[in-house]
Amino acid sequence: MLIGDVARHSGVSTRMLRYYDALGLVRPTGRTVGGYREYSAEDVRRIFHVESLRSLGLSLKQVGRALEDPAFSPSALVSDLIRSTEDRLERERELLERLRAIDASAPTNWQGVLRIVELIQGLDSTSATRRQQAVLARPEGVSVPAELLARAVLAESDPNVAGALRWALARSGADGVAALAAGVHSRDVGIRQRAVLAIAEMSGSPGATAVLADALGDPDTTVRRHAALALGRHGVTAAVPTLVAMVVEGAGDVEAAEVLGTLSLDSDCADRIIGALVDELAAPGADSAVRIRLTQALVELPGTAAREVLRQLTHDGDRMVALVASVFVDVVEERSSEDRGDRDS
Repeated sequence: MLIGDVARHSGVSTRMLRYYDALGLVRPTGRTVGGYREYSAEDVRRIFHVESLRSLGLSLKQVGRALEDPAFSPSALVSDLIRSTEDRLERERELLERLRAIDASAPTNWQGVLRIVELIQGLDSTSATRRQQAVLARPEGVSVPAELLARAVLAESDPNVAGALRWALARSGADGVAALAAGVHSRDVGIRQRAVLAIAEMSGSPGATAVLADALGDPDTTVRRHAALALGRHGVTAAVPTLVAMVVEGAGDVEAAEVLGTLSLDSDCADRIIGALVDELAAPGADSAVRIRLTQALVELPGTAAREVLRQLTHDGDRMVALVASVFVDVVEERSSEDRGDRDS
């Protein structure tokens, strides 16, 4: 078979076939009387073998070794090819995300494109200071896609940079909740924590309440606490059990007690909260420190029911609890008296 026929049947150009011949990779078995290359059936099979190996990403040198060296083991080479392909795909994925971020910013000129690229490069810096500067010095007049900021929020471990990113995302005017929602279901607990904390700062946005309510069932306590504080501030009573648990555990207990006080402005919810705190006070495993925190939480609750529980605690069998309750009863009574005076005037 002449070179032109081989090219037509194999799909390999005559130029490449000549190159294979020059390299000694596929040399035609014979020549015609006129000196033209003549390929045998075995030569054509070898061409297909070369093309098959090249399709896996092997270089021509590697293809030659694979075909000529009987002791050549493919396993190590295939493993190397897998790693290099994974690296290439990761670079391609990063490029695709960068292009999508630029496209989402709807640039009107190349200057806008360059500003977004500068922001992306800043966010990719290994320096926390530079990343923070990139966020705070956002390009003027250029829309920064929520997806770009959300991706940075979910990946950021430095608390200062993370705070700047959450601030920028909350004020971007875009649907940051939707961009962060996938992070709430990540297998990585750190990503879930960062996602919920960011959504908590946008808890007034559409969809935020539903996402945060779902996070109350998260197996991680930090995720649950972030969600409960944000929901409680917006009057969602489903947060009450987690907030009470925060008081018991002494994790953000002061903040949790303040939120419980806000929720207690609703009389029905107040009864539920007081009942939960009283149950914890009476729990067999509650030590003095826990019961003191619960007593302090009662101070944040408005109304006579909470004051009555405090009065009862002044006679508690635990001397420290009784002492703390006695001090706070006076504080609560004085505050109540001032409130009545303000209403009368």
